[in-house]
Amino acid sequence: MTDIAFHSAVKLARAIKKREVSSVELLEHYLKRVDAHDPGINAIVVDDRERALVCAREADDALARGEDRGALHGVPMTVKESYDVAGLRTTWGIPEFHNNVATTDAIVVQRLKNVGAVVFGKTNVPVRLSDFQSYNDIYGITRNPWDRGRTPGGSSGGSAAALAAGLTGLEAGSDIGGSIRNPAHYCGVFGHKPTWNLVPPHGHRVGDTLAGPDIAVVGPLGRSAADLKISLAVTAGPDEIHARGYKLALAKPTQKRLGDFRVAIWKDDALAPVAREVSARVEAVAQTFRHAGATVNEAARPELAAAHSHDVYRYLLQATLASRTPDAEFAALQQAAARFAPDDRRAGPQTVRAQVGTFRDWSTHNEARQHLRWAWFHFFEQFDVLITPIMASAAFLHDHRPFGERTVRINGEERPYFEQLFWAGLASVACLPATVIPTGPNEAGLPIGVQIVGPEFGDLTTIHCAELLERAGFRFVPPPGG
Repeated sequence: MTDIAFHSAVKLARAIKKREVSSVELLEHYLKRVDAHDPGINAIVVDDRERALVCAREADDALARGEDRGALHGVPMTVKESYDVAGLRTTWGIPEFHNNVATTDAIVVQRLKNVGAVVFGKTNVPVRLSDFQSYNDIYGITRNPWDRGRTPGGSSGGSAAALAAGLTGLEAGSDIGGSIRNPAHYCGVFGHKPTWNLVPPHGHRVGDTLAGPDIAVVGPLGRSAADLKISLAVTAGPDEIHARGYKLALAKPTQKRLGDFRVAIWKDDALAPVAREVSARVEAVAQTFRHAGATVNEAARPELAAAHSHDVYRYLLQATLASRTPDAEFAALQQAAARFAPDDRRAGPQTVRAQVGTFRDWSTHNEARQHLRWAWFHFFEQFDVLITPIMASAAFLHDHRPFGERTVRINGEERPYFEQLFWAGLASVACLPATVIPTGPNEAGLPIGVQIVGPEFGDLTTIHCAELLERAGFRFVPPPGG
């Protein structure tokens, strides 16, 4: 039964409905794998197996009565620690929230349960969901199943690690700076960052916050593109307030094969250089399109300055992240900002100024964002998808030094740790959907993924593109010894 642990969620649901395996049997199989393999990985940090076993029995009983609860009937899954699940802690890795117990489920969790999913635990995150690595003082360090000396990514690092290790059937993550996409890349799984606010974020929070943050989205990770599609179909759509006036009507993809796509390629950039092996994987995807007869253009870019786009993204990102900081920390940031000269354009001072900027400053950058959105709108009138890297390298060794001391080695050169946010920011700042697919391990045995970016509300197109590329060979493979 070991192989079934690595099946897609869609395939698992089909097996349950065909009575090839029961929900209880499948859950118990995952729990045995968690007990055997997770101590060395530390992906699943909140255990809810007793309640999950009750739910799995109920799913099996319902099926025996001829009741089909939906697309994920009986499928065991986990969710990122940052989602509220009634009766479980939600801490975001922040020690002050060690005893914060949710009283209701997040909307995403509710919707997954409504179609039969059996949630049996929660997966690890970095503090405040603000790192490419997943560790905190509450739950400890999560390790990459491909190489436990390396990061699985962040902030949905536990999510991707659990999927890659065959510890869960499906995952729900979140993304503001690549937090679904970089773990998918580092761990060799699929991930989708939805169009901003396509999936309601209510209940993805710490404390009693109701307002959804700027830029951030919630979305799925899985072992196949079909898992992303079914999860999005289940979770997307207006919340109760918006449902009074809005209905979801995503455009269906028109392309039947890879050769039908109009494809732009952006495989490297001087603003955020990537390892040669990463750009080579973008080229490999481009070649797959070419061989299928698609229109492929490596020079096309939207009518925007990439540096300007990144500056706007960094400002809005830092302003959003700083809004989560406690009062005392925010006061310290204000004092630090006051010490810098207004014309100091170094990265550090710019970051601090963004963290404590005025609403007028934010509005100026938000206006700039709207211009970027329109530039992308016009770009995607000419192209269906854009293929890019998502991170500068394969998974790097754990590095828990202060942020300012961290670097990433790219083509023999030490580069700034957060420089690679550029690739996530291209889509994030303009509210665009982006799907990450695995392209297989490198010579060192570490996965590499690429990013498929599409127009706003073109989520089904990027996922459909991922499905077709998956059929062409860009698929999930388990780590050695899995």
